[in-house]
Amino acid sequence: MTSDGRPTTTAEAPRKRAGTSRKDQGQKSAAKVLVLPQTITVKELSDVTHINPVDVIKQLMRNGIMASMNQLIDYEVAILVTSAFSVKVKLKEGASAGTVSSGGPSNGGDPSTSVTRSPVVTILGHVDHGKTTLLDSIRKSRITAGEVGGITQHIGAYQVRYNDKDITFLDTPGHAAFTAIRARGARVTDVAVLVVAADDGVMPQTVEALNHAKAAGVSILVAINKMDRPDADPDRVKRQLGEQGLVLEEWGGDVITVPISAAQNEGIDELLENILVVSEIADLKAEPDSPASGVVIEARLDKTRGPIATLLVQNGTLRIGDSILAGGAGGRVRAMVNDLHERVKEALPSVPIEMMGFDLLPEAGDPFSVVSDEKTARTAAEGKRRDREVDRAGVRALTLEEVHSKIDLGEVKELNLIVKADVQGSVEAITSVLDGLEESGAKVRILHAGSGTITESDVLLASASKAIVIGFATSTQLGVERLAEREGVDIRQYNIIYRLVEDIEAALKGILEATYREVVQGHAEIRTIFSVGKRNKIAGCMVIDGRITRSAMVRVLRDGQVIHDGTISTLRHFKEDVNEMATGFECGIGLNNYTEFEESDVLETYRRERGRG
Repeated sequence: MTSDGRPTTTAEAPRKRAGTSRKDQGQKSAAKVLVLPQTITVKELSDVTHINPVDVIKQLMRNGIMASMNQLIDYEVAILVTSAFSVKVKLKEGASAGTVSSGGPSNGGDPSTSVTRSPVVTILGHVDHGKTTLLDSIRKSRITAGEVGGITQHIGAYQVRYNDKDITFLDTPGHAAFTAIRARGARVTDVAVLVVAADDGVMPQTVEALNHAKAAGVSILVAINKMDRPDADPDRVKRQLGEQGLVLEEWGGDVITVPISAAQNEGIDELLENILVVSEIADLKAEPDSPASGVVIEARLDKTRGPIATLLVQNGTLRIGDSILAGGAGGRVRAMVNDLHERVKEALPSVPIEMMGFDLLPEAGDPFSVVSDEKTARTAAEGKRRDREVDRAGVRALTLEEVHSKIDLGEVKELNLIVKADVQGSVEAITSVLDGLEESGAKVRILHAGSGTITESDVLLASASKAIVIGFATSTQLGVERLAEREGVDIRQYNIIYRLVEDIEAALKGILEATYREVVQGHAEIRTIFSVGKRNKIAGCMVIDGRITRSAMVRVLRDGQVIHDGTISTLRHFKEDVNEMATGFECGIGLNNYTEFEESDVLETYRRERGRG
């Protein structure tokens, strides 16, 4: 029982109350002695003693024992835990192994085929809150000085060792890359460490990173950084995290917070210990004897060695000579290098390696697998390349017109939305109205809401979560429309709140009519301006993305603002009239009824098409 009379469950017993828990259990033990079998799982021990499983695992770790939730421990090891919490126990005479009246059976699996693997961790957070400093501090404190130099420059992931256990860190630029991988259907991360500065608190990018981690469904651990600052206020940070829906462990939840100072190398051991605790509770498993499979983290083209890919092995063991398939790329593993720039012959589960042997560059987030032979790999890769565009068109996010039909089929229970508005006041007004909407058994779920322009990060989150992007009195960043088209993400722009709400309600009810939307085709930057006759001018342009077609509509953008919207009168490549120009080519563009060009203006071409439904 807790101090307020509530019964204490395993999930509710927070770490910060460990002292109270020990006292209460010590008082109970004077009247009652628990009977334990000769062997018992960690979970069963937690259940029968009412000790938080986090505290059980930590106590085992303090005694040099690494055990997962479903792992069996013997009576002598169990005493190490119970004595630390003043719980009296005795051995049950004639007890069979692994049985206890108040506990369930172990579901640990067959140890001959399944083993515990290392956790994979991503660091997320607001800019300047110390993500890079934390990664550097972890790396330098766990790896010898002579090995540090080439790690992050060489490979986008690395491993550290703590308490004889490995932890894999993905060195991604931020939550956009984190979600870009997830958008391709791959789940890579087991634990997301959210870094928040104690002197700055929760910031907009913190909230965005948190929402990305929540949408991914990974375990979240909060590192409250910069505790060495005189104005550090961790209590304010915790209150702000609570406002974002995180229930911290000290409040009865399951989100652990760790105070650290990455710059002073303080609290790093506790952070690593808690990462291991979270991973032990998750009971991460893999089968090293199986053919290797995993995910492409990143890829690049080396001038001398050809396609180079960073792979994270998730199951099985990858070996030199294996035939491998990743998306539209195939080949044979010719060489592998680990995060210390050492050549290796094999890579076990949760191990990141850099591999040479693909015929083409795979894409970040592509799943890879070992196949029977190299011919099979290359043939399958060729087929996937052929079908990729078709696949992308077929596997796309939901549109607002499709919502009701998906609800009727039982495929949708929640309408996922990402809301962006001009100012925070508009965001709060919109979210307060949308949060209460429910129709036909489906309700609105807002994955992320914030002020500012619609970014590529918003589109990637929508693609990964099958969400719709709602914009209110805001615009999109350059290139976002094309990314949304490629990912099949529906972006809806509004200037009146009640129309926005009406459309969402209509979508839930199934009465929303199809609309016409603008699809951006390409952008060209004006590099120089030519005069043709006394009145006409031609813009000498470089096509910077997409394509420019003669029949498209065109907008003139200056400093991100639309200053003209019209049609193309002339499209030329040198002196030749053409119908289309692709990315990377120079061309001359003339517009109907407009000649006020300036260098660095951007011409954005688009077409109107009926909304998909």
